[in-house]
Amino acid sequence: MGVTNKTSVSKFILLGLSNIASLQILYFVIFLIMYLLILSGNLLLIIVVRLNSRLQTPMYFFLSNLSLVDICFSSTVVPKMLINTISKDKSISYLGCATQMYFHLALGATECLVLAVMAYDRYTAICKPLQYMVIMDAKLCLLLVGGCWVVSFLNSLILTAFTFQLPYCRSNLISHFFCEMPPLLRLSCRDIWFNEVAEYISVVVIAFGSCLLISVSYLFITMTVLTFRSPKERRKAFSTCASHISIVALYYGTVMFMHLRPRSSYSPEQDRIVSILYTVVTPMLNPMIYSIRNKDIKKSIKKLVYKPSFSAQKMC
Repeated sequence: MGVTNKTSVSKFILLGLSNIASLQILYFVIFLIMYLLILSGNLLLIIVVRLNSRLQTPMYFFLSNLSLVDICFSSTVVPKMLINTISKDKSISYLGCATQMYFHLALGATECLVLAVMAYDRYTAICKPLQYMVIMDAKLCLLLVGGCWVVSFLNSLILTAFTFQLPYCRSNLISHFFCEMPPLLRLSCRDIWFNEVAEYISVVVIAFGSCLLISVSYLFITMTVLTFRSPKERRKAFSTCASHISIVALYYGTVMFMHLRPRSSYSPEQDRIVSILYTVVTPMLNPMIYSIRNKDIKKSIKKLVYKPSFSAQKMC
């Protein structure tokens, strides 16, 4: 069932994180908890931004969009991984694999671009405070977010089409916990040079290009903040950027490591760890980091949590 001599396969077998029964149960519990934290944390952030009129600003609009992307991004991988971890049947259909890869690539790229847009938003707010609300009006915000989604899904469509035009005759065993491009390409019996070039171009344009925009934005932000006379104003300006920088470092670092390293350095165990970092850990940490470091969000969450309980006590 595993290895096949045919020119194509009807399904793939996801080998997952481990084949040891005790570890599978442990992994199931850990990733179920992490997935529930992703859903609850990001949904809470979206609800808080939506309900609080004081948070109806471009910064929080982009932040709530990031939370939506994180929920969708992790949901393309984690539910299937949880099912496969406790199931004897670890197969995924050919179409299911293509669908998973398409949405994973699309939402991963969307996260890259949204993070870059958030950096531009911080640059405009700090370097051009008087023109901020004029520049970052509702029309531009919607245009930027819409552009992130459209570009990412078109990019993913091209990469997925190229990947699934290949014949897979070496094996249908994917040494991974989901259908990701690098491990899948290694199963093809055709030269994958063209696919690797397409993958590198995509990552350089989207991930490296976004990273460059973020770096330039923060360079101008740093230069502007250093001109502030008040240390309090400097700390406030840097604190609004600290959360974003920490997420960018973790997400971009793992994505570029996964997709830009040479084929000779491939390691299934290493790939699985890196993939967990950017598909599960980062979406889980995003709402926590932004909530911990943001006073407005912390106040809004407290109001949302304590207001119903206070009302109930008052009624009693």
